[in-house]
Amino acid sequence: MRDATFELDEGQSVAVTGPSGSGKSTLLSIMGLLDSPTTGTYELCGQDVTHASRARRGVLRRDYVGFVFQAFHLVEHLTVLENVLVGLTIRGCHGAQARGLALDALDRVGLGGKDSRRPLDLSGGERQRVAIARAVALPPRLLLCDEPTGNLDSRNSQLVVELLHDVTGPRTALVLVTHDEAVARSCARRLAVHDGVVQEEGA
Repeated sequence: MRDATFELDEGQSVAVTGPSGSGKSTLLSIMGLLDSPTTGTYELCGQDVTHASRARRGVLRRDYVGFVFQAFHLVEHLTVLENVLVGLTIRGCHGAQARGLALDALDRVGLGGKDSRRPLDLSGGERQRVAIARAVALPPRLLLCDEPTGNLDSRNSQLVVELLHDVTGPRTALVLVTHDEAVARSCARRLAVHDGVVQEEGA
């Protein structure tokens, strides 16, 4: 990445757009602590994490970051509820508290009563809702979504985008990587990536 200087405040939403191969996924990987920048600095929630060790990045990712992917990444042999519980377990939440948070998250995404179903029994839009519930059951400070509507039809795409904005709390920053103009317009800000250069449109 080059010239990728920007700040994202809590509660803000930003769309990241650009052609395939432009660097969007690299930017998302750095923001999600899956990779480290070779130059420059990256601060997450006031902490300089540029040179954090792999172990430290794992802890910060667990505590601060949520992910929603285009391919859902659900565990097919687990129920809907168990898929959400996996995310909570990773974050150190167990037992009755975890179950309550998981059921509440499923209610918020419109899947109340479907907690015992398995992913293969659900539509694409419903599976994406499970992935969203897993990401927000404990609200992250940074919610990163990589083409979350890429596998959905236009109706489900609109519903999922509306849902992402609805379930994002006042302290959660939302980042949506997308090729979809309608999805990009739903965000308050837009970052355009081209050949590794990041520019804020309208800035």
